[in-house]
Amino acid sequence: MIVVSIPFISLDSSWQDANKAVLPATLAAWVLEPASLTARLKQHCSEFRVQVLQERPVALPNFLQPLLPNTKQAQVREVILWCDNQPCVYAQSWLPEQTINTLRPLASLGERPLGEYIFQHQSLRRGPIEATTLAIEFAQLNLASTCYVRRSVFQLENQPLLVAEAFLPAMANLARLVR
Repeated sequence: MIVVSIPFISLDSSWQDANKAVLPATLAAWVLEPASLTARLKQHCSEFRVQVLQERPVALPNFLQPLLPNTKQAQVREVILWCDNQPCVYAQSWLPEQTINTLRPLASLGERPLGEYIFQHQSLRRGPIEATTLAIEFAQLNLASTCYVRRSVFQLENQPLLVAEAFLPAMANLARLVR
């Protein structure tokens, strides 16, 4: 059954090529990271964990149709990536039904990071990284901020998936370590 509901954060925004975006110096390397963000986060903290906020099948919103053509239904997965007990990244993934049917482990990742799964595959191809800013609000984390967000469409075994990652205010602590 497909639930028609919206994620915690809407990705309906004006996006631009991240390489042409004006990004803060402390976040630019993170936003432009072509490899696994999960792996990079793990390098900069001693304790890493994934908190699944929700994961459910939904109808693909119209504004995402151009990114995932021929997709009517997708599983949306929303997580917080924690580093040293700080919420650093909110991630939202859109996994089309045909992608999940081909790549069954994607349907049941649980608290395993999506990045760990997809970046181990030789067939992985990443589309351009796009960036924007979005208002992010999580009452349960006492967080309300405008954050830089990136998104990419990946192809894994010729199946598409969309991943968007918002860099939460706690990223400033990790970003200082990278300079």
